[in-house]
Amino acid sequence: MSTGDLLTIDPLELKFPFELRKQISCSLQLSNKTDNHVAFKVKTTNPKKYCVRPNTGIVLPRSTCEVIVTMQAQKEAPADMQCKDKFLLQSVKAPDGVTAKDITAEMFNREAGNVVEECKLRVVYVFSHQQTSPSQEGSELVPRGSISDNSEFVMAARTFMDQLDTQDKSPEAKALITKLTDEKNKAIQQNNKLRQELELLKHESSKSGGNLSFMFVALIGLIGLIMGYIMKRS
Repeated sequence: MSTGDLLTIDPLELKFPFELRKQISCSLQLSNKTDNHVAFKVKTTNPKKYCVRPNTGIVLPRSTCEVIVTMQAQKEAPADMQCKDKFLLQSVKAPDGVTAKDITAEMFNREAGNVVEECKLRVVYVFSHQQTSPSQEGSELVPRGSISDNSEFVMAARTFMDQLDTQDKSPEAKALITKLTDEKNKAIQQNNKLRQELELLKHESSKSGGNLSFMFVALIGLIGLIMGYIMKRS
């Protein structure tokens, strides 16, 4: 919260719950703590990316005005998930009875002798656990207990493909996606097959009084080797 002589501004950080290809909004509360009319104007370093309504207006004496800032849908995430966009909110004492239609750029001109208050606002992206956890996506498509539940290979492949979805795919990228997808599917199929055979051996072992214990141990070792191989390939 910023408390100036004219307006109290809350918050000082515009927090957007960032999601790709989705329009997102947040609000600003401008509180006039004076007995005068206060005119305000909102500027941004990236006007094509944001829509501010209203971007100019009048806050009546001892009242509050809400400003809605909307970020346009983004096709790709910013580098390091950091946003460098800034906003500047200017406020100035206005004559009694003035309306939003009466606001002019000259009112915020300090060179003309006007006392203009300024408050800088920064943009912050907020990511929920569901948005940042690639292992959540597609979990219902894979049998519970399979390699994809805990394999770094599958998680890395899915994360890589999600990142490529935000960009124009080159032929090399498409080929790599296809290769990763094929390896993931083969690993899942092989793992499920081995688990079925393992259950069968356990069942047969219980019938024969433990005569198949050696094969049981060997099969577990084989599963471990396959998982280790997949982990190295990732």
